[in-house]
Formats: sequence, C-alpha cells, structure tokens
Amino acid sequence: MADLLAERAIEGVQGGMVVGLGTGRAATRGIRALAAKVGSQRLKIECVGTSRHSEELAHELGLTVREMGDVGGVDLLFDGADEVMVGGGGDLVMLKGRGGAMVREKIVARASARNVYMVQEGKVVERIGALCALPVEVLRFGMASTLRWLSAQGLKGEIRIGDSGEYVTDEGNSVVDVELAAGADVRAIAAMLDGHPAVVGHGLFLDEASVVLVEDGEGGVREMGR
Repeated sequence: MADLLAERAIEGVQGGMVVGLGTGRAATRGIRALAAKVGSQRLKIECVGTSRHSEELAHELGLTVREMGDVGGVDLLFDGADEVMVGGGGDLVMLKGRGGAMVREKIVARASARNVYMVQEGKVVERIGALCALPVEVLRFGMASTLRWLSAQGLKGEIRIGDSGEYVTDEGNSVVDVELAAGADVRAIAAMLDGHPAVVGHGLFLDEASVVLVEDGEGGVREMGR
C-alpha cells in the first residue's frame, strides 16, 4: 500500500541532489519511500542524516550517506515535528526534539534550500507546548546552573531520563524538558535560550519550514504553506 504522506514529502527529489534525512517515525517513512524511489528510478543522490539512527537506516536501505560536516549545502530536507502552529503572519512554528535530534535537525534545516515536514492531524495545535514540553539540549558541565537560570526565567524544566539512566543525545549532551505556559512568547524564549552559553540548542523551529504536510486519520494529506 502506498504511503501518500511519505511520497508527497519526497516528490521533489531529483538526481544529483543532496537530501537531508530527518529523525523519528514520520522521517523513517520518508527514508523508506526515498530508498524505493531511488531504486526504481535509478537516481544518483547523496544523503545526510540528522541522527545516527537515520544514517544507519539509510545505509541499510542502500542509500549513499555523507557526513554533514563535509557538506556545504542541502537541496531538500524531509522531517517530522511534534507540534505545528500557524503563527502571526502565517508563520509555521514548530516544536521538535522528542527524539533528541533537534540540534542536528536544525543544522541541516538551515543548510537546506527546501524543508518539508510531515505530521499527523493531531499535532496541529493552537499553541506551542500544548502537547509536549520543549526540549533544551544542555552541556552537562553547566547543568545545575542552567536549571537554576531556567527557573529564574519562569521555565520549569526536568532532566530527561532514558531507559538506562539520564538521556544522552548523539552529541553527548543532556536534555532538559521545559514546560511552556499558555501565552508564552516562543520567539522571545528562543532568543533567550540561544544566548545562554550552556544551551547547545532547543526544539523551537520558528522559520525553518517551507511546507508542512498534514496526514488525516484516513490517509489523506493536506498542505500548510507560508
């Protein structure tokens, strides 16, 4: 059975492109659809992954994967998101990072000419933070002082715990999940977090989306654009 959402996400992929591979369940669907397209059309493309998991899956499926550190630009990225909101002026504001890959995801997104995000209908929200906390990646060296600083800004955060103890990202850092209150100014919060030396990155994606594809409960897909 065709995966309409994934196929829509990769429909712009052409031979010669560098394609960014997102992380998470939606992105995994896209990677599998991309591998099928590359095989059936015999396309020559190169890929960069936003996580070790995505890189490993791409390798398994026969895709050519390069290190992002060696790539100057990306033609198209497809990825998922945990929340999407239409902001003022038609902006597509997203929250990402439940999978812990938000720093790599943002690096690839900002190097890409076009960014396509895939979500299910239930992830379209009226306010960011309605469904999940905001992930903030923090250097372990500055953890205690950063938690205190976050609290002073009115941002209550808890260190993420994984199956085998404190969660660690692919970059070797910890994640603090921060609750966002109703009415929170996400642009002000993003700017504040960007300015703190112990914060490596966070899950507020304010301007990265070119388009968001939304899957309804019956497999149909609608498009949200700027």
